[in-house]
Amino acid sequence: MTLDPRGPRFSAALTTIVFVIVLLTGSGWLALAQAVVFAVGAYDPRLTPYGLLYRYLIAPRLAPPAEREDGAPVRFAQAVGLIFALLTVAGYLSGLTVLGIVGALFALVAAFLNAVFGLCLGCEAYLLLRRLRAA
Repeated sequence: MTLDPRGPRFSAALTTIVFVIVLLTGSGWLALAQAVVFAVGAYDPRLTPYGLLYRYLIAPRLAPPAEREDGAPVRFAQAVGLIFALLTVAGYLSGLTVLGIVGALFALVAAFLNAVFGLCLGCEAYLLLRRLRAA
């Protein structure tokens, strides 16, 4: 599977907004909704609500992408995001607010870096792990 690289960046922008709201409100339930988005994205990023919004509302208004990217690093990044979202959920819903804040901050920083700078930390981790396995 290959992806339009603008799709994951769009998704990261929406994820950034979600985690800002989670941090402002302390909503473990909103973090749980984001965790579901990450779980779907770990299977296929194109099937997330954000991916569908991009595909049907944003992409048709843009020129075709100059290049496409492999979906495997993005799926891995979504799985990493799922872990941080679940930490956030566990923290907020169990009363361990500090754990919720830490999980949300990590997810927020990663999403922000991807949305604004195109730096996908999960994707970079995936590529590093592949290089380490090959060595």
